[in-house]
Amino acid sequence: MMFNQDFEVPPKVLLIEDEPKLGATIRKELMEQGYEVDHAFDGAIGERFFKGKSYDIVLLDINLPQINGLELCKKFRETNRDVPILMLTALGELDDKMEAFAAGADDYLVKPFHLRELLARLKVFLKRRQLNTAFEEKLAVADLEIEFSSKSVTRAGRSINLTAKEFALLSLLVRSRGRVLSKNEIAEKVWDTDLDSTTSMNTIEVYISFLRNKIDKDFEQKLIHTKPGFGYFLKPL
Repeated sequence: MMFNQDFEVPPKVLLIEDEPKLGATIRKELMEQGYEVDHAFDGAIGERFFKGKSYDIVLLDINLPQINGLELCKKFRETNRDVPILMLTALGELDDKMEAFAAGADDYLVKPFHLRELLARLKVFLKRRQLNTAFEEKLAVADLEIEFSSKSVTRAGRSINLTAKEFALLSLLVRSRGRVLSKNEIAEKVWDTDLDSTTSMNTIEVYISFLRNKIDKDFEQKLIHTKPGFGYFLKPL
């Protein structure tokens, strides 16, 4: 998958498109290119997806059942000013574009369009987002905060001391924004090795246990979770 080399984790896309054939075509192409895609067929479902997960980019049709795409774009901007929103619509007049931009859209693609053009625009937005993230000094999930410049971690204002490997593992979990990470991926990103032995698997399990004891043990809300048979993820539930 092409984005394995360009991005630390597969980009997560929310596609909100009510035309079944077009939606299926876009979703199939994006998944073949290495994206993770959630596809909503109307505005109400799209809003539920957006509230429940974090996305790297939103592809949003304007003429949608339940909630109009322009209204949905405004709702998204009320809670998240940073996620790129690319409108996909048959409405191509200048006034239509200006209305979309006024609602908070970052870009506007008129149907019919070539998938290559869509992919090119996505790559530009995601590269820009990746560069911005690379310079972020602090990330937060619920009451957990990580300052990368000072390598410090706090939860609810309480300082948490981590080893270098623990910090690297926690950073990977936080930057993955709720995506499930397999033991293989953790081994490659944190230990720079393939997962080819029982010892490696046990090492990851031990370090996850270390993090849980330091990050979650003294708090009612748990952040580090296991998806049996798949891996680990960090997200407030």
